[in-house]
Amino acid sequence: MHDFWTSLHQYIDPEKLLKEGGFYVVMFVIFAETGLFFGFFLPGDYLLFLAGMFVATGKLDVNIFLLIFGLIVSAVAGNFTGYWFGKKTGPVLYHRKDTFFFKKRYLKAAEVYYNKQGAFALIMGRFVPIVRTFAPIFAGVVKLDFKKFALYNICGALLWITSLTLLGYFLGRKFEKEINDYLLYIIIGFITITSLPLAIAFFRKRAEKHTNEDISNTE
Repeated sequence: MHDFWTSLHQYIDPEKLLKEGGFYVVMFVIFAETGLFFGFFLPGDYLLFLAGMFVATGKLDVNIFLLIFGLIVSAVAGNFTGYWFGKKTGPVLYHRKDTFFFKKRYLKAAEVYYNKQGAFALIMGRFVPIVRTFAPIFAGVVKLDFKKFALYNICGALLWITSLTLLGYFLGRKFEKEINDYLLYIIIGFITITSLPLAIAFFRKRAEKHTNEDISNTE
């Protein structure tokens, strides 16, 4: 068990990442994860938490207000980049022929969804890995009204960045000595919690598929 924790700690070493790269690395990670389609694997949630905690414990030499402001700018800019990319590639998808993996009706369904539930997808979707990467891109693909998108983008960035960063900051100040002993567990906890919505959606989709198949077989 000890070897497992040691190996995992070497593989996931956010302290080294933050110390060596500092403020600008965190900004880049947040920008990439929220706007570049290849950034879906980046660990945005727990980096926000750890950045706030490291500021509180003096491991990251930056003012907490500057940290939050810079990260909000990165998150907003990332989503605008994703929206622009989606808007540019959208016409290609709309003119593409249907294939086994791609159907135009999916785009139509996404367009209806964003017009009705765009606020939820772009604001609360910030807290769900993968969703926060692709939500702004699909918003651009279906050409969600830009003013609405800008509002949802800014609100989502404010809520996501401030909540997780300040949580880490205040916990770091209150439990400065003890929190280092539990850092690895905190990271694992964040990974687990942020993965739960995806796992739940996956198993729910599988259950619905099996239910539909059973109904079809009985008919």
